[in-house]
Amino acid sequence: MSQPSPSSVEAKLIEIEAEMKAAGFWQASPLTPEQAAFSAPFGLDRMSFSQWLQFVFVPRVREAVESGRLPGSSNVSGQAVREFDTDPSASRLVRLLSEFDALFGG
Repeated sequence: MSQPSPSSVEAKLIEIEAEMKAAGFWQASPLTPEQAAFSAPFGLDRMSFSQWLQFVFVPRVREAVESGRLPGSSNVSGQAVREFDTDPSASRLVRLLSEFDALFGG
């Protein structure tokens, strides 16, 4: 499968960011230096998954779009399902992350 267009990735990222804000998953304060020093997948040793989405995923995807170096695949929705399976307020966010993965054939 061919790579998605940068504009389609950016458009989905804008939707994800807007939904995180609408659903109350967006945090006003930045990460602490300790949180930023994560080593586990999705930063789960130092932060919540929603913090990882906001402070790691969104900026890294935006940087990839701007640089023209998109990843070959994405599988963020699997973790989203695990993290948000009991939170009905996250259902649209999980769907958007699944749509993001689908852009890369995931």
